[in-house]
Amino acid sequence: MLLKYVLFHSLIMLGRRHFRVKILQGLYAYFQGGDSRIESAEKKLLQSIDKMNELFYLQISFLLEVLHFYEVRMEEAKYKFIPTEAELNPNLKLLKNKQLIQLQTNHDISEAITRYKISWSEEQEMVRKVYLKIKNSKELSEYLKSENSSYQEDSEFMIRVFRKFLAKSGDFRSFCEERFLFWSDDFDIASLFILKMLKLLNENFSENDILADLFHKEHPDYFADDQKFIQELFRRTIMHSDEYEKLIKSRTRNWELERIALTDVILIKMALTELLHFSEIPVKVTLNEYIELSKQFSSQKSKSFINGILDKLVADLQTENKINKRGRGLMT
Repeated sequence: MLLKYVLFHSLIMLGRRHFRVKILQGLYAYFQGGDSRIESAEKKLLQSIDKMNELFYLQISFLLEVLHFYEVRMEEAKYKFIPTEAELNPNLKLLKNKQLIQLQTNHDISEAITRYKISWSEEQEMVRKVYLKIKNSKELSEYLKSENSSYQEDSEFMIRVFRKFLAKSGDFRSFCEERFLFWSDDFDIASLFILKMLKLLNENFSENDILADLFHKEHPDYFADDQKFIQELFRRTIMHSDEYEKLIKSRTRNWELERIALTDVILIKMALTELLHFSEIPVKVTLNEYIELSKQFSSQKSKSFINGILDKLVADLQTENKINKRGRGLMT
């Protein structure tokens, strides 16, 4: 039940392109060696998606910890030997930030932090470094001086703080990499969803609301199919791997398959799976998605190679009437 609960959250937050990225990573690990059982490899894939969920809450927790550190230091300053007037009567605007309070009091966030056993007690030096950057920033100075007290201003400040001081923190990124192994772009994807979450939150978000619902409301039509999409794309790419290799070889006669980068081969195989087995996905969408992924995971030369091979394979398959689309898949 716990895996299903966590996966539910993860599926809501990730979009189809991100799913393709995670599936690509899972297939790369599978074809590189290791466990040859599809069931075991699929379990690892779902666990890697759960890791994205953990990373998401780890970043939220760090943001809350840094701002809690700010509150503690403000309180301590009152008891200095000779406190200044500003220290005795500090500007409490940040501590009253409406969006911050929502995050601090939300049960869903608290439960996730507990579930993942997230603690910053041994990372106070890293917390202090980020706190000092925020404390001495023009962003905080301007925010505290502003007489505005709107939810929008509070949200915009939280977004600026997270984007500039946490998402770009080398120390925090290194900590995340050491906490658990993940692909290099996972940190950035999780940061992207934190920023998206902060933008989606509104004044009506309560302590009992669930973060995943924010993303669910954005894409209500897709959630029901997401887990099926992940499992079928992953499994079918493996099951039809030999068949796809023959198709690729038929269009790469001047190349030995072993000379083609494994990532490029997997991207082509995944595209073929979508073209042949996902009737609801338009051909154009599949081609565009894998060309975009090739830009991210392949070289400039590989991108052109993948584009050319897929164009030829699509033409061949359409001539043989092997690509059958229906419903949304008929869209051009």
